Amino acid sequence: MSAIRLTDLTLGYDRHPAVHHLSGEIAAGSLTAIVGPNGAGKSTLLKGIAGALAPLSGGVSLAKGKRLAYLPQSADLDRSFPIHVYDLVAMGLWNRAGIFGRIGAGAAHKIEHAIAAVGLTGFERRPIGTLSGGQMQRALFARLLLQDADVILLDEPFTAIDARTTADLLELVRRWHGESRTVVAVLHDIETVRQAFPQTLLLAREAVAWGETATVLTPENLLKARRMVEAFDSHAAPCQRDAA
Repeated sequence: MSAIRLTDLTLGYDRHPAVHHLSGEIAAGSLTAIVGPNGAGKSTLLKGIAGALAPLSGGVSLAKGKRLAYLPQSADLDRSFPIHVYDLVAMGLWNRAGIFGRIGAGAAHKIEHAIAAVGLTGFERRPIGTLSGGQMQRALFARLLLQDADVILLDEPFTAIDARTTADLLELVRRWHGESRTVVAVLHDIETVRQAFPQTLLLAREAVAWGETATVLTPENLLKARRMVEAFDSHAAPCQRDAA
């Protein structure tokens, strides 16, 4: 059973493709890494799956009734916004309580539990602008816990954070996987992928290889991906490959 289905998907900006004619399925309950060289279209693909970027052609479909949560890159987040850790984490309940929903005793307990689960007890009244990169990422993972989604998309969740935070957050990812949630993460660290992610999509604007991590992350495939990205014409029309 698939959680996400991609059908001849092309994504891009100003009609120029960043992900080209991609088809495939991500199985429900799977733990999948998306890897590839810089400029391979990894973050673009995640935005397309999340619905934050409309396809130029083709489509993305999510299994019926599945709730989705999306964590963008930390660089896309405005940390100058005047909000405390508690309120940031509480946003994870918006899908059930609404923006102006009252936080009752039950909801408050869930928020406190999520904050404790990521090791931020005592940080509740800290402005997010005062947090380190690792602390901020812990807070965002606490918000994801409250969203209680079936499908979780993570864009470079371990970039520029310390090793201990990475290890703690990886344990949460494993926990989600153990709960049969579908987790898809864009990652740069190939060793982390080999150790923690059973499935991998190696992307170079289009799929180079997709399947079990051990068979995808071969030296030959990694070299092919790098060469494909270097050779790609960023000004090509979306369907130029088919025309050729």
